[in-house]
Amino acid sequence: MTFIRYFIITLMLLGAALPAHAQLADTELAALVDALAPGSFKDREAAIGNLVASGDQRAVPVLETLLEGELYFDEASGKVVFTSAPSGKGAIADPITGADLPDLAEGGLEKVKVNNNLRRVLRTAIGQMTLLSPIRDMRLSAAQSILRDADPAQLDLLDTALAAEADPAIGRVMDQARAVIMLKSPDASVEDKAAAVPVVQAIGGRDALNTLTAALATAPAEIQPAINQAIEGLARDRAAWDVAQNVWFGISLGSVLLLAAIGLAITFGVMGVINMAHGEMVMLGAYTTFVVQEIIRQNYPGLFDWSLAIALPLAFLVTGLVGVAIERGIIRFLYGRPLETLLATWGLSLIIQQAVQRIFTANIREVGNPSWMSGSFELGGLAITWNRFYIVIFAALVFAALLLVLKYTAIGLHMRAVTQNRRMASAMGIRTPLVDAMTFGLGSGIAGLAGVALSQIGNVSPNLGQGYIIDSFMVVVFGGVGNLWGTFVGALTLGIANKFIEPYAGAVLGKIIILVLIILFIQRRPRGLFALKGRSVEA
Repeated sequence: MTFIRYFIITLMLLGAALPAHAQLADTELAALVDALAPGSFKDREAAIGNLVASGDQRAVPVLETLLEGELYFDEASGKVVFTSAPSGKGAIADPITGADLPDLAEGGLEKVKVNNNLRRVLRTAIGQMTLLSPIRDMRLSAAQSILRDADPAQLDLLDTALAAEADPAIGRVMDQARAVIMLKSPDASVEDKAAAVPVVQAIGGRDALNTLTAALATAPAEIQPAINQAIEGLARDRAAWDVAQNVWFGISLGSVLLLAAIGLAITFGVMGVINMAHGEMVMLGAYTTFVVQEIIRQNYPGLFDWSLAIALPLAFLVTGLVGVAIERGIIRFLYGRPLETLLATWGLSLIIQQAVQRIFTANIREVGNPSWMSGSFELGGLAITWNRFYIVIFAALVFAALLLVLKYTAIGLHMRAVTQNRRMASAMGIRTPLVDAMTFGLGSGIAGLAGVALSQIGNVSPNLGQGYIIDSFMVVVFGGVGNLWGTFVGALTLGIANKFIEPYAGAVLGKIIILVLIILFIQRRPRGLFALKGRSVEA
């Protein structure tokens, strides 16, 4: 939708919602709007006051555009206009009717200038006009704006609007705004301030805590105990929400660790291979996402929101095939020799990093978030970003799908048999080399899925996987080698523990503390939280 169409629709809605006597004639309103351009900032302030006094809601989008610094005027005619492009280069429309003005020259437009004082006046003016609007969403937005600014000069307008407001939700926001203003106003009575304290406390959050703390310094002695009590209550609530926020951060980090470690748990558990190139599978999955998005951007921009749905199976396929090639080309010759396997996969990780660097260069690549993964939302006192939220859900789905594969498919049954007793499984006719190749491919494919997820919370570079390989091994060893539920519990435990230790010890020291604790734990339980059972395991 273009800029001009937006204003046309807004004007139509305002026109339909307002009774006829609430609107000026087009020529009268046009004269008031045109008065915004000439003269000094003081003249513009007077012109804004005249628009507010008119009560015509069609002036609201004009004032909002002026507040954003995107209102223009034609020097020749002195007419104020809207334009659909920056710097006055684009379609020009009448701000009252929304009609195109083809006769005006694009190059003759100048921006209507505003300063900080005028912006404050504009915010107040918009609040005055929208707080009494017949449109519900406009009144709610205005009430929230007044609550945020808490300007005592708006108290009379707020009282008028509150007396006329029939919507309970909007009335509650207005009550909260009035209470905040009362606490900030030096002219408010003791009774009004005392009545405002529980209302502000009910708002909750840091803003309410800051408001009460600031009011305590100038509050009358009679209400200081009530304010102190409210501050203590909010501080207790905030501490509880801070704990919950840290738990969420830990779950978010744990979900990332789970995605990165779950493939390693399969290959390490079934095959006993210390795969130091596992992080590069994560990196290849992230670069697959980058390539998919670049192709979509250049050829099919309308499909960008579907880019992750396209990248997920491709990343799994690419990294899975690379994993099978690694197992068939290198790993199968080194079974039973863990040191040689470690050195070979470490060297392979360096080769893959250099190959990717030659293809994509060492520059950091940014992978975009689809619209449905952008932004954040609040749940009580928690601030949750959509990308982290969906990654947690995605990690849970991958984990559940892998459990189903291992429990209800033939390859899963064979993998479990080989894990528990490789020789017996081979004697029963299971082709253990095929199981090894499929297992390595499955683990690498899941690492590729982890790369897709990680591309949504950070930049992509050739050394992306190196930041997760050590943490992945810690998760696998702590949870129990080859045990998926152990990997799940280990990832969440380490993620949450890390987020509680990090604020006090710092990121580096926090990781060291976690590593020391894992070493001490392994001394007591060498097989981790959930040890695998089987004849070959127990031997």
